[in-house]
Amino acid sequence: MPFKLPDLPYKYDALEPVIDARTMEIHHGKHHGTYVTNLNNAVAGKPDLEKMTIEELCRNIEKVPQDIRGAVRNNGGGHYNHSMFWTIMGPKGASAAQPSGKLADAIKSAFGSFDDFKKQFVDAGLKRFGSGWVWLGVQNKKLIITSTPNQDNPLMKGVAETTFEPVMGLDVWEHAYYLKYQNRRADYANAWWDVVKWPEIEARYAKVT
Repeated sequence: MPFKLPDLPYKYDALEPVIDARTMEIHHGKHHGTYVTNLNNAVAGKPDLEKMTIEELCRNIEKVPQDIRGAVRNNGGGHYNHSMFWTIMGPKGASAAQPSGKLADAIKSAFGSFDDFKKQFVDAGLKRFGSGWVWLGVQNKKLIITSTPNQDNPLMKGVAETTFEPVMGLDVWEHAYYLKYQNRRADYANAWWDVVKWPEIEARYAKVT
């Protein structure tokens, strides 16, 4: 199969108490695993799609045949989004509470302060009706916050007006938090900062600037 479920870079219980082990087990093994299976089934027998990376597939979603485009969009988006999500988190206290260097400067320039950035980011996640994601990324050489429905992401044309390079994303689907937080999305989004792995996000920012 061209696409594979990535291993988590930590144990299921590593993000507790922010994200519980059972949620991580279901989220990674069941939800993400199903996206990968469905994506592989959708592109099976189509060599031009099978040879693409997941980033290339998302960027060229409009070129995917119409009869499988929905399946590739939903499951390919789910695979890309979660593959990033796992890597930008780590055990509570394992990295600095704030970004440093060029990313810290860019956040201050774009949003006024780190605290203002956090408020705007969480607010975007709370305003996303239903399931989706909230993103921080680079567009027109500037950091912006945006959100997408379902498993869409800003790599997909028609989602972002111009090229958008995601550097971090927060999953606000209920399956990401419901076992612990039930309907309290705000509690989940605010607690999430304790497990953000800023060195990884700084590295992603450096690659696209």
